[in-house]
Amino acid sequence: MSPQFEDRRTVLIADDDPRLRNLLTWTLEQGQYNVVEAGDGLSALELARKVKPDLYLLDIGMPGMNGVELCRQLRAESVISPILILTGFGSEADKVAGLEAGADDYQTKPFASKELLARVNALLRRSQVYAGNGGPEVFETGDLRVDFDQHLAYKAGKPVDLTPTEFAILALLARTPNEIVPARTILQKVWGPAYRDEVHLLRVNVARLRRKIEDVASQPRYVLTHARAGYSVSDTDPS
Repeated sequence: MSPQFEDRRTVLIADDDPRLRNLLTWTLEQGQYNVVEAGDGLSALELARKVKPDLYLLDIGMPGMNGVELCRQLRAESVISPILILTGFGSEADKVAGLEAGADDYQTKPFASKELLARVNALLRRSQVYAGNGGPEVFETGDLRVDFDQHLAYKAGKPVDLTPTEFAILALLARTPNEIVPARTILQKVWGPAYRDEVHLLRVNVARLRRKIEDVASQPRYVLTHARAGYSVSDTDPS
């Protein structure tokens, strides 16, 4: 691993294939990231607690604690840094399992180095999306409060541990309350143009968001679904 630079962001790679770890490390270091590595899930979890990386890159198929279990454990410990999972080609079940465990995005193997780096860059930029842009600094309705500048959401006065992706979705909708935003628009603005048709990504993240900010996730009061149209955030006090 190359020398550490304080102004660089750190990525933790967890993969049991040393050749792939070497490729991933080289790619990320070329992209001006610091890299720390682990060959299994348990080691990665211990390393994460010490280093507190800015982004996680987790292989699904590790023995022992696999990528899905590691992702779930990281989220259980209130880790909000973006998580990118590596899945095999065509492994839709792995993609869904990883997303439901808390991952923000996935990369299918095999992949081009530029493609992987683009996804990592996009994930880390996402934490800066929908901050203050000249509009209101805060959105409030009922017991939900969204602070755009601080990238924080509060439920009944208590901070909610949202991932950057979950916050980006909420902030995008809250910027234009009561306006229905098409799913494709959300995907393009939050994930990027290449994701405009990956509706499952949005559905899983909305479901996770609702579990965190709604009293009853199956009966949402804030993040509303409009069949075949999109999503909206209501500014009407639901109490």
